[in-house]
Amino acid sequence: MRIQVIGGSGTGKSTLGEYFAHREQIKWIDTDSYLWKDDTFLENNPIEIRREMYQRDISSNKCYVVSGSIFSWHPDGFSDLELLVFLSLPENERMDRIRKREISRKTGKQSWLDEHGLYTNDFIEWCKTYLTETDKSQGGTYVAQRYEMELSQSPILQLDSSKEVEALYDEIKQYLRIHNLDRLS
Repeated sequence: MRIQVIGGSGTGKSTLGEYFAHREQIKWIDTDSYLWKDDTFLENNPIEIRREMYQRDISSNKCYVVSGSIFSWHPDGFSDLELLVFLSLPENERMDRIRKREISRKTGKQSWLDEHGLYTNDFIEWCKTYLTETDKSQGGTYVAQRYEMELSQSPILQLDSSKEVEALYDEIKQYLRIHNLDRLS
């Protein structure tokens, strides 16, 4: 079983991926671990290091669930999936989740109040461009993820991530059963 979960920041990719992997007893790959040097989320790994980490994960795991995308720096990565899951969430709810997460992380990033008096930082300001960015080479944006889905050879399941993680898990399992993909392991 090889599944990838994509969607905007704050849609619950990591939460769902980790939950699914735990329930299915398979490897969970969080692409944030490729991108960021550590959990301060301040410095990126060089692309060569990311590719090495990716190759190590792929060569040592037959079954896995991936949270996030590597498409912007490795377009051919995770190309042999049985299912690509796209999570969406109303924009106000997504941004609320992101703000809460950023406040709880206390990574030392410079922060300020935006024009609406809401906590923000450079990452949150970038997240605000998720729907408006038009350059599909800008990873982590809706236009880039739409492009990734257009090129995908895998079936695509779109889910509303305002649902509980258990409900999302059940929807994925049902999709896999209906399309005879649950036998792949």
